[in-house]
Amino acid sequence: QVQLEESGGGLVQPGGSLTLSCAASGFDFSSYTMGWYRQVPGKERELVATITSIRFTTNYADSVKGRFTISRDNDKNTLYLQMKTLKPEDTAVYYCYALKGAGYWGQGTPVTVSS
Repeated sequence: QVQLEESGGGLVQPGGSLTLSCAASGFDFSSYTMGWYRQVPGKERELVATITSIRFTTNYADSVKGRFTISRDNDKNTLYLQMKTLKPEDTAVYYCYALKGAGYWGQGTPVTVSS
C-alpha cells in the first residue's frame, strides 16, 4: 500500500534551516505530482509547495517563496523540502502529499521555530 514517511523536523531558531524528507513506497513515485503541506492546530492545512513528476515544475505558497525549495529524487523515491531563513510563523506540522487518486498523506513531522 501507499506509504509516505516524513522525517527531518525539529526545533530550530529563527533564521535557521531545516531539510525535510519524505520516503515514498507502494506506488510509482516518479509518475505523480508530490507536495508539502503544513498545519497549525486550529487552522486548515495549507499548501507549502508542489513539484510535478517529470518536468519537476514547482509551485510555492507566497509565504515561503525565496526561502523554501522543494525537490525530488525519483531514483530514491524521496521528496525533499529545504527550508531556509525560518520564521516563527513557519511553525507547524509538515505533511508529505502524493497526488495519486484521492490523494495520500504522510503522518507529518513537526517543525518548531523558536528562540
